[in-house]
Amino acid sequence: MSGIAAPAAGEALAPVVVRVRHLKASVTLGIVTVLLGALFLLAPRDGWTTYRLSTADALIPIGEVSIPTAPFTWGVLAVLAALTAWAIADAWAYRRTSAWLSIAYGVLALFGFLTWAGSGGLVPVVSLLSGALSISVPIVFGALGGVIGERVGVVNVAIEGQLLLGAFSAALLSSITGSPFVGLLGAMVGGVLVSLVLAVFSIKYLVEQVIVSVVLNVLVTGLTGFLFGILLVPNELELNRPATFDRLPIPGLVEIPVIGPVLFNQTFLVYFMYVAVAIVAWGLYRTRWGLRVRAVGEHPQAADTVGIRVNPTRFWNVNLAGALAGAGGAYFTLVSVPQFNEEMTGGLGYIALAAVIFGRWDPVRATLAALLFGFATNLQNLLSVLGTPIPSQFMLMLPYVVTILAVAGFVGQSRGPAASGKPYIKG
Repeated sequence: MSGIAAPAAGEALAPVVVRVRHLKASVTLGIVTVLLGALFLLAPRDGWTTYRLSTADALIPIGEVSIPTAPFTWGVLAVLAALTAWAIADAWAYRRTSAWLSIAYGVLALFGFLTWAGSGGLVPVVSLLSGALSISVPIVFGALGGVIGERVGVVNVAIEGQLLLGAFSAALLSSITGSPFVGLLGAMVGGVLVSLVLAVFSIKYLVEQVIVSVVLNVLVTGLTGFLFGILLVPNELELNRPATFDRLPIPGLVEIPVIGPVLFNQTFLVYFMYVAVAIVAWGLYRTRWGLRVRAVGEHPQAADTVGIRVNPTRFWNVNLAGALAGAGGAYFTLVSVPQFNEEMTGGLGYIALAAVIFGRWDPVRATLAALLFGFATNLQNLLSVLGTPIPSQFMLMLPYVVTILAVAGFVGQSRGPAASGKPYIKG
């Protein structure tokens, strides 16, 4: 009788090794390579592309660099094809695609696309990067709020509502007091009001967190639209003309070529963002607060047994997350547009949620993901100025296409905090 012989007494079973091919990254790189090749082939562009690497008033002017468009783009495409083949070989050999390969591919693909798009025109590098950083500010603050919320066990889909109410509160209080700092404080309070409702319903009354968050987004959209119509429109000069933050160049640092004007010629909100990212990243992994947050989000039962009050910890940290997201809302009315408009956040709260997932629930990685999405948004504006032969409808889709590619194509199988989205009932 055929079969598998049973192991002899005392004989250890041989471990079974399961090998998995990680195909997502290689498939995504292959698709992007094919799309870029089709673009360069079907819409060829000749001439030269000029990159401006410094501003006109730079202390150390670098000047401009011109690149022949066609030879450079086809050379970049060849390198991208080689990197794609490398990624496929890694997947076939059961190896994960290394992060440096994906990063190198992304930088080269972007450089090649920009060179193709800017043929016969001028690409202002400093303005492109500086604008991308500014656009990323609300996304970064929203992503930080999302990271803290999910790390403590509460899924915060209400980032969009927190940004919107923060923008409204900032415009109203800054207009009344004439102080952007009061407006920023009001924005943080507005974000807390939204997170407070989320915390009460999801933690105390055990309502499904995603449903509560979506309802809050709709509620805040309707509420701010209503208040805008009955309060701000008829009293626009008094209640919708907020004092805004001015740029604060940091002497010495702002003169660093290329990155100086980008990083150190920003408003107070951008510097506040730098500090917030550093504090959250340090605190989450280096302090007792961070240890408790991660314990509550991973294994609340174990945290409870060592004396950590799970639900109060969740409650206060969800409100901290709301305050950070609300601060991001202040960007819209205290920096970007000096007045409040209906639905002015434009879905960036959902982009922030995607940045949380793309960043694998880590504050620094989520910040980098938010910067990527902000760059894609600003790139869309530059492409319109350059007169790129791409329909405007497709350029409007660019930030969301980047979001989908990043989350679906590169994140792969990722596991968030084990208890995220799960209510905790003591006992």
